[in-house]
Amino acid sequence: MNRWMDVSQPLTSSITTWPGDTKFDYTINWSKADTGSVNVGQVTMSLHTGTHIDAPFHFDDVGQKVIDLDPDLYIGHVRVIYLPGRTELVASDLDAFDLTDVRRLIIKTDGWVDKSVFPETIPVLTPSLAERLGELGIELIGLDLPSVDAIDSKEMAAHHALAAHGVHILEGLVLDTITPGDYHLNAVPLPLVDGDGSPVRALMRPY
Repeated sequence: MNRWMDVSQPLTSSITTWPGDTKFDYTINWSKADTGSVNVGQVTMSLHTGTHIDAPFHFDDVGQKVIDLDPDLYIGHVRVIYLPGRTELVASDLDAFDLTDVRRLIIKTDGWVDKSVFPETIPVLTPSLAERLGELGIELIGLDLPSVDAIDSKEMAAHHALAAHGVHILEGLVLDTITPGDYHLNAVPLPLVDGDGSPVRALMRPY
């Protein structure tokens, strides 16, 4: 039987975060030594730490929050394609691939090789690609990058274009050992009622 492969970033105190964002921290508030029975931990973190999904509310005050998103978006067949060496991801990049009946697509870019260091630049997903994804009926795009937009973007053009075409976002995947092909994906977000995003433990296995 094919085993599930963990393609998420481990959450430790050394994980990189967006510059200026909340650092990840895990502390034990109640220890077994103090309580006599249990260890109870507390986590402090940004919802956009490591491997995570973006809800439309992240970039649109009236957009859906995490609790509003269909969990089915993040479970099921996914196609992985490889587009290395790009500064931009454009619609024509998909011309070489048969994406018929693909609902979930992951693009391996190798654009963020050392995840212990937050990147200064990454490949940017263009509005033309967002439009093509919508035309193809793709509802989830996953990337091995911390964002679909440029690191210093304020306009968030790719985020808005994806939302306009019904495409949801999964970011920060670890795809070093993943080859192009078809997989099962499980990357369900937490049921955060007011969340603009959510960390996920993303798992994949060959389809």
